[in-house]
Amino acid sequence: MKILLLNGPNLQLLGRREPGIYGHTTLADIEQEVISLGAELNCSVTAFQSNCEGELVSRIGNAPLDGFDGIILNAGAYTHTSIALRDAISGAALPAVEVHLSNVASREEFRHHSYIAPVCAGVIAGFGKDSYLLALRALVSRLNHINKWQ
Repeated sequence: MKILLLNGPNLQLLGRREPGIYGHTTLADIEQEVISLGAELNCSVTAFQSNCEGELVSRIGNAPLDGFDGIILNAGAYTHTSIALRDAISGAALPAVEVHLSNVASREEFRHHSYIAPVCAGVIAGFGKDSYLLALRALVSRLNHINKWQ
């Protein structure tokens, strides 16, 4: 099983950016924890971060052709603005989980709407780096369930 872990704009700043909201853990640390958990769950995880919407759209669109079975996506600010990412997820037709470090529902009003959530299998937010680990566990469970019935 192959999982694509995507991170959007400004997430390369984790560990330095607003640690009161996002914590002190770096993106590299999070990626390594997700990759390690993936190995425990018998799946490989490929991580990619970009500040460019088009690069994220291309990665999502190519995910099925690249052999990925599912996607974990923290689109950052693009969550609230990008119809292109929404359409890419819908078009890729792979199970996807939207993740956020913070509880976006308890933050500024503009963060309350996600264009991405309606085309995802689920959303996990507010658990810091554990949001990613929970997302991986949920996605692998869903994929195992889907594969069991095929």
